[in-house]
Amino acid sequence: MKTSDWFTHHWFLVLFLILGVFFSLPFLAAVFMHWGWDGPGRLIYALFSVLCHQLPQRSYFLFGQKLTYSLPEIQAAWPETNNLLLLRQFIGNPAMGWKVAWSDRMVWMYTSVLPISLIWRLLRRRIRPLPWWGFVLFLLPMALDGGMHFISDFAGLGQGFRDSNAWLAALTNSALPASFYAGDALGSFNSWMRILTGVLFAAGIAWLGLPYLAQALEGED
Repeated sequence: MKTSDWFTHHWFLVLFLILGVFFSLPFLAAVFMHWGWDGPGRLIYALFSVLCHQLPQRSYFLFGQKLTYSLPEIQAAWPETNNLLLLRQFIGNPAMGWKVAWSDRMVWMYTSVLPISLIWRLLRRRIRPLPWWGFVLFLLPMALDGGMHFISDFAGLGQGFRDSNAWLAALTNSALPASFYAGDALGSFNSWMRILTGVLFAAGIAWLGLPYLAQALEGED
């Protein structure tokens, strides 16, 4: 069998493995730091800093006391600063663990592509390709949520309307615990929004792109 024929029949497996390796690298940064392999770990942080803000209060930590840390906790372990460029340089320590080289939103944006792609592969005969307007709808929640965070941050680090979410507490009559409204910790409103919008982004990317690849490589309609 020719190489081109083999790839035509196994392109999904090749793509899945390549994406799996790429999506694993931000987690390997934390693993390498935990093992004491500072060079490879810091190299991954540097490479992925081009793709992600890597703000520690909006990131997951591995091998530490908690999965997420609040801004005051980060500032207590790092020179206290409101400079985002300095804050994003905090990658962790042995006590707190080591930061994944992607923010929590990007973790869900990209790692969700893999299980969603498997679901598409199993059901592709029953699922019609996603139209472009549908793709826009899948991306719109992330654009709105990310845009609101961007505007909120102009008020100052930890001072914006998306940090306290007082507007949401007022709308819901503070029916939920205070930890749900304020901050970025796992389980908070901000955290849930980044998870949800990240998964929707992944679904839109996979549902739009995979049928086109299948059609181009396998001649499917």
